[in-house]
Amino acid sequence: MLRYALKRLLSLILSLAVASVVIFAVIEIAPGDPASFMLGVNAQADTLAALRAELGLDVSKVERYFNWVGGMLVGDFGTSYTYRTPVSQMITDRLWVSLPLALYALTLSTLIAFPAGIYAAARRGKSGDLAVMGATQLGIAVPNFWFAMMLVLIFAINLRWFNAGGFAGWENGVWTGLHSLTLPAIALALPQAAILARVMRSALLDILAEDFMRTARAKGLSRRQALWRHGVRNALIPVLTIIGLQFSFLLAGSIIIEQVFYLPGLGRLVFQAISARDLIVVESVVMLLVFAVIMVNFLVDLAYAAVDPRLRSRT
Repeated sequence: MLRYALKRLLSLILSLAVASVVIFAVIEIAPGDPASFMLGVNAQADTLAALRAELGLDVSKVERYFNWVGGMLVGDFGTSYTYRTPVSQMITDRLWVSLPLALYALTLSTLIAFPAGIYAAARRGKSGDLAVMGATQLGIAVPNFWFAMMLVLIFAINLRWFNAGGFAGWENGVWTGLHSLTLPAIALALPQAAILARVMRSALLDILAEDFMRTARAKGLSRRQALWRHGVRNALIPVLTIIGLQFSFLLAGSIIIEQVFYLPGLGRLVFQAISARDLIVVESVVMLLVFAVIMVNFLVDLAYAAVDPRLRSRT
């Protein structure tokens, strides 16, 4: 197990190194100079040169890359070009919105998907199964920003149960903060719940066809008892993989939902930084999100290997 973990860790480090090069290269070749953007087209050449030196833009791109990577290794993400504050502080402030939102949405998605997938598998081919599969197909097809706008229209404008946007802040209480994140979390959770429910159903149907399930039925267990005692537990391995991938997506891919609800999260920070040509913020936030995705995949691989020793023997 240790040998497998070390190999996966080496793969993680190499992936992060490649990702850092790609992120830096793609963002740096984007048109527009941050200093020129901040000072305007009529800026004097000496003023522009002084600002470029202050921002660290007067050195080669290779040197800037290694300065950026070296700083991240010690927790220093640099200073925002626009706000003149440490990027690490900006990320920390926004992470306290994006991370709870992702966990909230993942919890809702799991609570919806597990019963729906189990219910559909237990009633394969019947009206209940068809209803669940139809609902999940709709959930996959409809974009989450449309769900978000419908939720605002119904629950914020018509019923006035929630605010249409903004974040109340955790300093006003956990319940107040969660109340602010409820509509965004539902908008993010519904499409993911549709995917997870279909995976749960498919995994359960595969398990139900296994020999050990037939043996359990032959020993006197009803179909429902065999499903709950043996089927659900064995079907969790592929489902847990999808949950891990969904958490990565919810953390890194909520930019549109954060824009719809005006949430001060990482996604909105990236959007604002791109608009202001604040390259150091964009690079650092994207790198952090890539790290989160790769780390989740790394943990999922370790969990897989712990459950299934055959994976360790193949590497």
